[in-house]
Formats: sequence, structure tokens, C-alpha cells
Amino acid sequence: MQKVALTFRDTPMLQIIDTLKEQFKNSSEITLRVLNPDNFGGYYAGQEVWVGEQRYLYRSLRSWIDLATLMKCRMLTPTSNDDETITLYFQKLQTDSFHQDNPNDKSEKYGTNSHFSRINKNEEPAFLSAYYHALKLANISTTKRVLNLGINQGDEFSLIQAILPEQLFKGIEFVGIDHSESAIQEAKKRFNTSHVHFYSHDINRLSELSLEKFDLIISIGTLQSPGINYKPFLMDLVKNYLSDEGALILGFPNSRWIDGEMIYGAKMRNYRESDLSLVLNDIDYAKRYLQQKKFDVRISGKEYIFLTATPRS
Repeated sequence: MQKVALTFRDTPMLQIIDTLKEQFKNSSEITLRVLNPDNFGGYYAGQEVWVGEQRYLYRSLRSWIDLATLMKCRMLTPTSNDDETITLYFQKLQTDSFHQDNPNDKSEKYGTNSHFSRINKNEEPAFLSAYYHALKLANISTTKRVLNLGINQGDEFSLIQAILPEQLFKGIEFVGIDHSESAIQEAKKRFNTSHVHFYSHDINRLSELSLEKFDLIISIGTLQSPGINYKPFLMDLVKNYLSDEGALILGFPNSRWIDGEMIYGAKMRNYRESDLSLVLNDIDYAKRYLQQKKFDVRISGKEYIFLTATPRS
């Protein structure tokens, strides 16, 4: 596919979006020559700027990054042309995604040989900050027993280990469960210690593990899996596995991973654009149910939306 070079000075954003959509039909990479935003701190998107006799509409670098995401592009490092303009590079993302993986062994869709195994959510600020906030709301420092459903290779436990003093971390019993045997084996290598336990198991059959109750239950993305009957599963989880003073952290993906990028917006089957209907419906149900059970519920995050439920004081 050809590469295209465009210049935008005072073109409205709606027209820019329409132009890019049209150009990307036959192009894999587009360069955009635009106003250098570094010289206009404190301006707002669309604010008129004059450089000599040339009129521009201001946009921050953040605005251009958001536009690249909207276009399902990777924005490469901009280059400076002069004091007036910079060049942006929008590169169309490939379709590589773990969402498309379809292994013969369905339990290994998220295993160590999958696209998903290359993802470290803790290195994405949008995920990290929201999850960290949820852990603080759940008072992780006072917790004694933690259950994680869909632990994969242990990233959620890694953050807890990083934010707690060593002795405090060692004083907590952790249990992580995932359907993928290869992911669980990798998690065991990362946490080769007696107070962290991992099971390769179908969480639809939790009763087979004879687990006791936990002070904190974490599940990020797992309860939205096609094989989970969400509402009765959530009710059973709270009733049979959460202690009387326990807390719950549920993470709802509002993004997709494509070609190395975390792209904002939940995707629904047969819909071209992202749609939050199912995500918001699941969050609303959990919020109402947990409030009825006398929990205080907080909701935060963006690419991953976190619902944190703590005992009402």
C-alpha cells in the first residue's frame, strides 16, 4: 500500500477524520504536517492560532494520539520540521490479536503460546493506575487471604508484591486459578513460595477445590468469558467464597489488544464500532447486587473499568 503525506492547518477535526478514513482505504501509513503544540501550552483543542499570516487550529499531542487510536493506528515518534510545524506518523495496525486465537485446546486460548501471553497489563499506565487504585480501596495491606480467578501468569499478584513490604506480602495467603495449564505452570515458576498457590481448573467447578472463604476476591476480565453464566456465578462467589468483611475487585475490559496496542472501546460481535452496552449492563448489575448486600461500591478506570466493593461501615 502507498504512503500518503497530508498537511492540516485550520482544517476542522471532523474533516480530518473523514479524510483519514478515506485515505486509509488504500494506505498503510499517513504522515500529517501540523502545528507544533509545544509552543502553545494552555491552549484548548480548536483554539485559533496565528503564526505570522498563517492561521492554525491548535491540537495537543494528546489529541493526535487519541485520533491515532480512533483510526486504529500506531502513532510513531513525531519529528520537528521547524519552530512552526511537526510531522506525525500514523501507521495502520495489523490485525494480530489474541481475540482471534482459536487453539484446538480451548483452555489454552490464553496459554503461554498465545498472543495474550505477550501482554503485561502492569506496564500499561491506564491499567496499572486503575488496578492500583482498586487495591488501595480494598485495603490490600490488611488482607490475609486473596483469591484471583483468571490469574493467568500471575501479573495481578506481581503488583501486590511490588506495592507491599516483603514481610506483609509473605503474611498473605494467595490462591490463583486459571483454566490454562501452561499459564499456571509459568505462574508457579514466578511465585515459588509456600504462601502462594495456583490451580489449573475450570472456575465453573470451584466447589471441587474445597476452598475456604477469602478476604479479597479479584477477577479481571474472566467473568465476561462466554463460558461463564455471569449473574448466578457472581452471586455464588459472594455467598460461598467471600468472608463477612471481605472485599471484591472486578475488572471489566473496555479495550482490545491489537498488534501490540491497547485500543480503547469494548467490541461487540457484528458491530463495527465499539459498544459499551454489555459492559455497562454487567457493571450495573454487580453494583446493584452488591449494594443490596451492604457493600460500598466504587467504579474507576477507563480502558479497564474496575468495580471495587468493600463492606459498608
